[in-house]
Amino acid sequence: MIRFFLLALLIAFSQTGCKEHSKTDVAKVHWDRDMCARCVMVVSDRKNTAQVRDPKTGKKYMFDDIGCTILWFKEENIEWKDQAIIWITDFSTGEWIDARTAFYDTENITPMAYGFSAHKTKATIKEGQEIVDFTEVTRRVIKIEK
Repeated sequence: MIRFFLLALLIAFSQTGCKEHSKTDVAKVHWDRDMCARCVMVVSDRKNTAQVRDPKTGKKYMFDDIGCTILWFKEENIEWKDQAIIWITDFSTGEWIDARTAFYDTENITPMAYGFSAHKTKATIKEGQEIVDFTEVTRRVIKIEK
């Protein structure tokens, strides 16, 4: 009886480890251990971190700055970049938000000095600061690196 119970317990625990996780959800960040996929700097800034998920494989890529994310797509010629799930931390709350729909201010100190920080809403951006969208951030980052 005890053997049966232990076997059932072992099977139950092994099944919970096999649960498939979403290929598009935010992946867990190992702060101060994960490395930026482009510049290999340690990811530690909880206000400017980005991550990319390949929706087909679920593989995650961490970035210390949205600028590194954009340049990585370009430099590595990522064919699935338009389908990529891009998450970024909200500058005010640290909450993960969709980088493509976020609002960006342009005057922040960021890990790689691109200066763009994401916000879920325009309301959290200081009055008088310029507000740009993801397309404009992409254009400006690429222009800076030319």
